Amino acid sequence: MKIAVQLGMLPGDSASDKAKWARDNGVQGIELGIWGGGLAKMRRDAEEINGVVPISSVCGNADENGESSFDFVDPDIEKRRASIEGSRAILSFCGEVGAAGQIAPPMFGAPKVPDLSPVMGVMELQDKLMVAACQELGPHAAQCNTLFLLEPLNRYEQSYLRKQSDGARVIEAAAVEGVALLSDLFHMHIEETDSPRALHDVYRHVRHLHLADNTRQEPGTGDIDFVAAFKALREINFNGYMAFECGVSGETPIEKAANLARSLDYVRECMDEAGIARA
Repeated sequence: MKIAVQLGMLPGDSASDKAKWARDNGVQGIELGIWGGGLAKMRRDAEEINGVVPISSVCGNADENGESSFDFVDPDIEKRRASIEGSRAILSFCGEVGAAGQIAPPMFGAPKVPDLSPVMGVMELQDKLMVAACQELGPHAAQCNTLFLLEPLNRYEQSYLRKQSDGARVIEAAAVEGVALLSDLFHMHIEETDSPRALHDVYRHVRHLHLADNTRQEPGTGDIDFVAAFKALREINFNGYMAFECGVSGETPIEKAANLARSLDYVRECMDEAGIARA
């Protein structure tokens, strides 16, 4: 298993400075995000990083104009197409830079599709739309040697995919290569009754992880049992990236940098306790 950190969390005034801090503090991957400019910005960030630390993944989805786009299960076909085409471009970029995949929640907020019961309920209709999107994006991801990573979110952010089993249901219904699951321990802490058990149940699909404590800040600031989660990951032979995706505590840049470094050490200690050999 390898530890990654989202670019925006890293100390430094530029992507180059952030990459050097990551390298010097033992970070093994950098996760890029679509916010602030979409694909064009990520290309600039990748050029600045210049291989100092590998790019582990891309978080989020954006349309061709660089605007965030999470409309994979929207009733408006133009919005769905904008999300799908944006994802195709980002997956191509993931392939170019060697990233493990693109992380994409299907939507945010309440359902937008109509309830067509008794012919078809909201959940079934959303599933059919998401399966169709996966069946288009999965083969493209596989061709680019990367993954389209579905991310279940908690009930306060997303009404659709919330549990790991929800993501697995869609992946298995799509039945194509190139689609896998992103497991976020923060969201799981809210939605799952037993996160280690949930990881075991969907082990075939888990290919990337997000790390945050229940405070939504860096690991070690709350009460999530990272050792138990890491033991489960070891038992299911997970060997991908675990990316910090959270806020960082502290009032000043110096405090934030120190707290992030401390949290990296904490995660490594939890890995040791879980019996995981460091990559």
